[in-house]
Order: sequence, then structure tokens, then C-alpha cells
Amino acid sequence: MAFEESQVIGVLAEIFATHNPALIVGIGDDGAVVTTGSQSVITTDMAVEGVHFNTAWSGAFDIGRKIVAANLADIYAMGGEPQYLVAAVTLTGEESMEWIQDLAHGIVHEAKSCGALVVGGDLARGAIKVIALTAVGSVEKPMTRAGAGVGDSIYISSLPGWSAAGLALIGRDEYDDLEGYAREQFCSPSVDYSAAQAFRHAGATSMCDISDALVTQAAQMAMASGVRFEFDSQLFTSHSEFEALCELANKNSLDVWQWIFAGGEDHVFLATGRDLPGLRVGTVVAGSGVTGLEMKKAPDTWRHFN
Repeated sequence: MAFEESQVIGVLAEIFATHNPALIVGIGDDGAVVTTGSQSVITTDMAVEGVHFNTAWSGAFDIGRKIVAANLADIYAMGGEPQYLVAAVTLTGEESMEWIQDLAHGIVHEAKSCGALVVGGDLARGAIKVIALTAVGSVEKPMTRAGAGVGDSIYISSLPGWSAAGLALIGRDEYDDLEGYAREQFCSPSVDYSAAQAFRHAGATSMCDISDALVTQAAQMAMASGVRFEFDSQLFTSHSEFEALCELANKNSLDVWQWIFAGGEDHVFLATGRDLPGLRVGTVVAGSGVTGLEMKKAPDTWRHFN
């Protein structure tokens, strides 16, 4: 083992250090003490080496960013504003201190992009790397998946499918610009958090982050709201990025709709309401289930357990 736990904690405490007055007691005690002052929304995500990330594909900085983005997107999808993060990390003991520092810097970079503070966590040794993050945010009126009503329209904040495209192309020796963009969206996705805020301010009736695939989470929203989501695939084609994504799929003899409808890990926001920003892709009607997201074959969506 190339380092002691106390060394790692010391390095992390320095990287995560802040003078924000909302943090009363930070890293170094038995727990963090923070101010909230409102209702809190809490979410957690785990990233397991070999399942959610691979060090052969992604650097530590990008891994840190990606797992934080998953947490922050969920806070915003609930109509909240992120405030605090707690990170629990399992290391094998074979990592370099530089790798650990890069991971911490990636975590801080993404957290700071939304004004969130990393206030503590835990460190352990294990057979593989595992990163578990818990995010706490403030929320005045929670935005759930259960508010969609008949007559609402369905909107997406951006075109899903780029992360799935990147995964399909991973491992190549060379990438052109379009392939490189797709790879980047898989390894280190860029999330438009402001889109969720825009949906909320425009009066969205329901919302979620579709990191588990559009076809999966549209069904969850429809079930929670007791309605049917009717999508129109032609509406997706009007998005400014559709032509490029379609070109990439055709070049590799793959189904672009599999990427868009079933890809996952895009952190695109799905919302319902009237006259919302984003791209309108369907309508909420009476009934149950989801229509209009058909593919050439059964959807190959993300599943932890087959």
C-alpha cells in the first residue's frame, strides 16, 4: 500500500476545504454540521468499478465528475437546489496519490459548478474501487413523477442517446470529432442543470432525470401519474443534434432509436406541462403505459440485475 489513510484524508480535507459560512463543522470530526433552513431533498448514488466506470476508459477526474453529476441531476429533477455532498470511497490501496487527488478534484469541480459543498465522507479498503455519494439539497415545492395530467405535453431538455453512442464506440484507437464527442458524453457527461430549473420555473407538473433510459423512466412517470404517455418519434427528429446522432448510428450500422429511447446515462430531464421550454415530444392522455417509443428490437436498457 503506497499511502496511509491519514495521508489520504489530509489531502482530501485540503481539496474539499471551504470557508463557506453554511458549513459549521467540516471534515475532521465525527460528522459535518451544516445549515439548511428549508425542506431538504436527499439522494445517493454508487459507482462500482467494472460496472459504472472503467479506469481503462476514464481518468479519475472524469470519474469524479460523472458520479457527482448523477447526484446533482437527481436533486434538480426533484425541483431542488444542491447544497452538500458526502463522499464514501473504497480504494484497493494500489492507487497513486495523484489518482486520488484527481478523483477529488473531479468531485469538487462538478460540485462547485452548482454551488454545492463537499462536507465529509468515509474511506475504506476493498477489492475494487467503489464511490458512493450522497447529495443534500433544499426544495420549496418538491417536483415528483406523479403530477402529469391529461392534456399536458411531454418535453425533453435535450436529445438523449449520446452516452449510449459513446459506450458503443468505446475502446477504439482513434475517434473522429463526432465519435470523440459521443465518447466524452459517456465518460464525462455534460449536464444542463439549468434546464431543470427552467422546467420548474415554467410550471412543469412532473419531472425526472432519465439516466436509466427514456423508455424506462417515461413508464415510471406514467404509472406514478396514472396516465398514458404518447410520444411522437417524428418530433425527436427536429432536434438540432438528431442528424449528427443519426449519422453516427448509420455509419456504425446501429439503430439510433435504440440509443435515444433505451440508451441511458444521459441525465436529460423529462418533464410534463404546458408551454414548457425544451423539445416537445408527445402528449399525456387518459390511460396507462407508454406508446411511440418502439424500436426495431426489444429495448436493451440498463439493468443492474438480469
